[in-house]
Amino acid sequence: MRNPIGHALRHRRAGHDTLLWADPGLRAPETFTLTSPAFDHGAPIPQRHRGRLFGANVSPALTWTAPPPRTAELVLVVQDPDVPMKKPATHALTLGIDPSLTGIPENGLAEPSPVPGLRHGKGGLGRRGWSGPMPPRSHGPHAYVFQLFALDHRPSLPGPFTLDQALTAMTGHVIARARLDGTYEVR
Repeated sequence: MRNPIGHALRHRRAGHDTLLWADPGLRAPETFTLTSPAFDHGAPIPQRHRGRLFGANVSPALTWTAPPPRTAELVLVVQDPDVPMKKPATHALTLGIDPSLTGIPENGLAEPSPVPGLRHGKGGLGRRGWSGPMPPRSHGPHAYVFQLFALDHRPSLPGPFTLDQALTAMTGHVIARARLDGTYEVR
């Protein structure tokens, strides 16, 4: 069944230029890769990873190649640039990823995380940890952009940090980055 609101807003989107990926202070070479056994780059994200209201809300497993040797910490940010708002929706904001790891297992972005050291910030949806895809019905396909940043220092941020606080701590410290895009649509 078509949602008239989603259909009416189908051309209103935050845009890829609003992602952290586009921020000049976070630009760096793409010298390592990010993948998932759950979906290929540009392909649909499986239903089991859908958001909490209608799905299991299980974060997909992620794997990556080795970041540069001087990496002190990895930061993962997952954003949806297709929301009908001015800024993208943040579906995960995770600091404290040990650069010696080669991935995060399925549901590793849960709060609390089963992966030692991971710290989740407060996403734009008001939650900590993974918030799976929840696009409006009839709005069209949404991109979910998994952005992995290699930092040359370990940011020390207080308790439930925000995206703005993470951005400030990361600016000028990104030495490499990797990206994986998935899609999700509710017709």
